Amino acid sequence: MNYTYRRVDSSDPDFQSLVRLLDAELAVYNGQKDEFYSQFNTIQYIKNAILLVGENELALACGAFKKYNDYTVEIKRMFVKPEYRRHGLGAKVLSQLERWAKELGFGNAILETGDFLPGTVALYRKCGYEIIPNYDQYIGVVGSVCFKKTL
Repeated sequence: MNYTYRRVDSSDPDFQSLVRLLDAELAVYNGQKDEFYSQFNTIQYIKNAILLVGENELALACGAFKKYNDYTVEIKRMFVKPEYRRHGLGAKVLSQLERWAKELGFGNAILETGDFLPGTVALYRKCGYEIIPNYDQYIGVVGSVCFKKTL
């Protein structure tokens, strides 16, 4: 497949559409914890570092990062449309985000996901991320899994 990669900002309608799908899916998985997680995933905190992967003008996947500190970015809003999963798109998004963060001078990436998403956990492990102690708002949160990778 010939995928296109677009670096966009949070005003991009394709990104907003994918995020709505992601939020709806996560609301089901998160259940009663959804309100807690949602507060950390609003796109108002992710302005400029957003990547879309598409094919023939159709956005299939997205991901973003935001500055965590001077050396580290936090990967956010990773999503692949369900009908396009298991084709390596998640790894492609992650790789491009890592490359972009490295271009900007960052040396590490961190992220959080849930242990109820075994495919997602496997993706991050496959891409070289290692489990770390939960950070910041995720400390003590049952089911939360945090990862780090040196870029």
